[in-house]
Amino acid sequence: MKKLRGFYDDVDMIKVITGVRRCGKSSLMEMVCDEIIKKGVDPKNIIFIHLDKRPYKTVKTTEKLEEIIDAKTEGVDGIKYLFIDEVQNVKDFEETVNAYREEGDYSIFLTGSNSYLLSGELATKLTGRYIEFEMKTLTFDEYIGIKKFFDKPINTDLEKEFIQYITEGGFPLAVKYDDYEDKMAYVDSVIDEIFKKDIRKNNKIRKKGLFQKIQTYIINNFGATTSVTSIRDYLLSTGESVSVVTIYNYLQILENAKIISKCERFDMKSKRSLNGEEKYYLSDLSFYFSQNTDGRINYGPVLENIVYNYVCSKGYKASIGKIGNLEVDFILRKRSDEYSYVQVARTIDNDNYDENGKNITEEREYRSLERIADGYPKYLITMDKLLQKRSGIKHLNIIDMMLDNSGDL
Repeated sequence: MKKLRGFYDDVDMIKVITGVRRCGKSSLMEMVCDEIIKKGVDPKNIIFIHLDKRPYKTVKTTEKLEEIIDAKTEGVDGIKYLFIDEVQNVKDFEETVNAYREEGDYSIFLTGSNSYLLSGELATKLTGRYIEFEMKTLTFDEYIGIKKFFDKPINTDLEKEFIQYITEGGFPLAVKYDDYEDKMAYVDSVIDEIFKKDIRKNNKIRKKGLFQKIQTYIINNFGATTSVTSIRDYLLSTGESVSVVTIYNYLQILENAKIISKCERFDMKSKRSLNGEEKYYLSDLSFYFSQNTDGRINYGPVLENIVYNYVCSKGYKASIGKIGNLEVDFILRKRSDEYSYVQVARTIDNDNYDENGKNITEEREYRSLERIADGYPKYLITMDKLLQKRSGIKHLNIIDMMLDNSGDL
């Protein structure tokens, strides 16, 4: 809401809200409508068209869309606030949307469950005329908030509540279900819907079985260094022969559908991105737990995934930092000249000591950060309750950090 408020009355820029299916985009737009009305705007000036729901579900052509908009705005003066939910349901919607923008009295908001609408004609025809707001599933503080909203019990031991959040994920409606199996069935239905409505509809996938193998592989290996070559080698070991180009295309499809997000590796010495050494994080951890019967938590990639989604939701751009043979989990950038460095681990508070009495885990987690010579802020994020002070590096508890919700590290 904070990111959108400055653009409410902007008739030049189209506001495009993207995000994985069922993350809450429609609810967000309804909240924007409510705020605009509270500012004193006449409800007649607000046009809300949800193309996945009645009575607009059958609207598939630009002619029909224009007919509805014109009927709703006839005789209305001043800025018209046009909200179109799931706009990609209308073929060739781009020119129509642009035509209303050019009239100069329409503040336009669009949602799409994926980035196909931004990778196609909209991006081409509206260069410099739209701004994307990517919506994530619930962060931990939002998860706690929506449990209160749904009047669900919250464990007084917040660490146990956090572990529950890890396995259940952050889809808002999943919180409504009490039984864990029901929650996972809901998440499975989200995956099915994404494939039917976003992937199959927008892409030619000749080998559905191969695509699902790649999807399963990337979901099961989230947070691990992944290359197209390593995926090809895995598929060859299963007897599946596939080209590198096909694998790359399928990964791009999964990204466009917002199932995964690619985090590139950045060499801090050469100041360039390193292709082929990326990590992929899940838009929601429930995708992993719904697809696997083994419910054990591998805290390394899990906590990285949570931190990655959290910082992205706060407006940071994240990449993996490489410093010689060492690595820092994330380099964060908010503006071109503002950086910070983040290392993530479950704990450094253990009895893992070397012969010199040094804590091996602590040394490993601090080493990469201490090697960075510039003066930008550095953070170590863990689940520890006892926090360490060392070398000017801030040690944060991940639960406290997310509940504080200041938006800045």
